[in-house]
Amino acid sequence: MRSREARPVGEGLQILPTFGAVSAAMRSISATRRLAHISAAILLVMICGIAVIATPPHSGLTASADSEPIVYAIQGAKIFTLAGAPIENGIVLIRDGKIAAAGANLNVPADAKVIDAQGLEVYPGFFDPVTQTGLTEISAVRATNDISELGDFNPDIVAMTAVNPESAHIGVSRASGITEVLATPGVRGFDTGGGAPTIAGQASLLNLAGWTNEQMTLRASAAMVFNWPSVESRNYDYESSSLNERPYSEVKAEYDKKVYALGDLLDRARHYAQAVEKGSPQNVERDLKLEALIPVVAGKLPVLVVAQSARDIRNSVEFCSKQNLKMILAGGTEAWRVKDLLKQKNIPVILGPTMSVPNEEDYPYDKPMTQPSELAAAGIPIAFASFDTSFSRRLSQQAGNAVAYGLPHDEALRAITLNAAKMLGVDDQLGTIEAGKLANIVVTDGDPLEIRTQVRYLFINGRLTSLENRQTDLYEKYRKRP
Repeated sequence: MRSREARPVGEGLQILPTFGAVSAAMRSISATRRLAHISAAILLVMICGIAVIATPPHSGLTASADSEPIVYAIQGAKIFTLAGAPIENGIVLIRDGKIAAAGANLNVPADAKVIDAQGLEVYPGFFDPVTQTGLTEISAVRATNDISELGDFNPDIVAMTAVNPESAHIGVSRASGITEVLATPGVRGFDTGGGAPTIAGQASLLNLAGWTNEQMTLRASAAMVFNWPSVESRNYDYESSSLNERPYSEVKAEYDKKVYALGDLLDRARHYAQAVEKGSPQNVERDLKLEALIPVVAGKLPVLVVAQSARDIRNSVEFCSKQNLKMILAGGTEAWRVKDLLKQKNIPVILGPTMSVPNEEDYPYDKPMTQPSELAAAGIPIAFASFDTSFSRRLSQQAGNAVAYGLPHDEALRAITLNAAKMLGVDDQLGTIEAGKLANIVVTDGDPLEIRTQVRYLFINGRLTSLENRQTDLYEKYRKRP
């Protein structure tokens, strides 16, 4: 217990010393107070300065967003609705954040702000369904990463609570036509290496515009993320930058232990759901982890299972079938080897970047680019995802590469728009240009699957959204350099 004289300034009441009206102790306290006030003032000035310097100026909204027109007419463009044939010289009407109509020869309301899109093309906004956008800023700076939590089973974690709406990556992704993303916790990509929890948490569906993460959120819990355990005796340690070898028996025992623990947790969630539904609330001790898994075991919330090798995919499909889970395969580097199984079980696949190398040296060099067409030809729904943050902007290029290797152009467009929305059960809001759907729309000067095509206008939630970002700022800055 601290003595009265040792009590810090500002904690509790200050006790006057008993040995004089103006003693040395009292002078010391007064000096300490003045020093504290001066330090606080300096700190406040520093914080304000840092905030001005560090806060990105592009949230996608402006301070006058509420006073902007809520009715828009995109006029004269070729409209690719993805719900029917393209509409030449068409009009898209946007009202109160949603698509009011799309077609030719529509009457434009007098209060609409008209966007002259002659010679341009209109598409549904692009959808990156596996990304860490908003969850990480600089992969090498740990303090800016909030991708996963400690522990192997974190079903109660919700990604949107950690999303940073001021992330510089958001503006860059928007400039490439991406209007919505699925922020996925615990999934490691190109710029976020390392291990991952078996249950990483709940992925959140986000619009890429808004002042706060709540404003950005379309669905806080859109999928539960599972990182399927892999039986790999050789693995790369990102911390030490070295290759580690382990005995197979040890790795297999560890794998079996994780799968058993996962199954046991799901069984407990079922029992917990029954207890909550049929028992007395006062007799059921609340368990947030089990509570979060109730929609999963009920088949209402899809499970995004990250698995790469054919063996891991087979094992995860068998497990999810036994547990009656609604599975979406994510990654699927060797999905082509088990496409019959995926077709039989009606399991969609979210593929990683096509601009990559095969995971085995004996595979054809172009396998990542030909796999999308193989899966699509087999009748398996596919979508493309970045699986990282900084390269989310290349989503349409990934699809374009697959077209060059046999994927039909229309299917490639659906793979970055509609298909992911269908997989997550939000195709009633996103993925096509139809009346009543959310007005997430991109206007380009050509085929968005071509690398030279530029985004001219972007609408998110029915608002004309800024295309400015950190990269354009730097471009303008150094373009003016003498």
